[in-house]
Amino acid sequence: MARLVAADVPDGAYVNLGIGIPELVAQFVPDGREVIFQTENGLLGMGPAPVLGTEDPELINAGKKAVTAISGAAYFHHADSFAMIRGGHIDICVLGAMQVSAEGDLANWSTGEADAIPAVGGAMDLVAGVKKIFILTEHTTKAGEPKIVACCTYPLTGKAVVDRIYTNLAIIDVTAEGLAVREVAPGVSFAEVQEKTGAKLTDERQIPKTSGVNKDL
Repeated sequence: MARLVAADVPDGAYVNLGIGIPELVAQFVPDGREVIFQTENGLLGMGPAPVLGTEDPELINAGKKAVTAISGAAYFHHADSFAMIRGGHIDICVLGAMQVSAEGDLANWSTGEADAIPAVGGAMDLVAGVKKIFILTEHTTKAGEPKIVACCTYPLTGKAVVDRIYTNLAIIDVTAEGLAVREVAPGVSFAEVQEKTGAKLTDERQIPKTSGVNKDL
């Protein structure tokens, strides 16, 4: 999944990666393509994870995981980082999700349950300020419930903010006409994807595959 996302990020893009599976995108940037990764705790030019045993405890991402810095990387104050985000200077953000609605609403910080531990972070700013929002997530929960639903039942991170969803079953675009399946995983049928989705899908696989550079992004 992370490799497919990385393949769809254009050369020269500035990209923020969310915590969890989205962090893996940095490992799969195609050779010859320059992607500048930003982490909201104050680094522009984040490199891949360091070799085990070479970690610098002072060089971490927003998820407190050890990272590296590429040549020419810049460090800055947390407030400056969010000025980049809120000012529309980041091209793509890749986030995880608890739920995504048919209209592109995103819920990824709390289930709303009384005993839930909310994970309020930079996501609200990211979905409001970044030009394109990609979601990278498993298609269903561990209990088999759909994460892609007609309407979110969890507290929202943002309304109508998601542009594309990458799961272990399919790549789905959020369009004005609804959710359009652009590609399915090997051995997976459109019917299976629909069965495990809580919203109506349309099969748009005749459109050229998106697992490559998309200049419209």
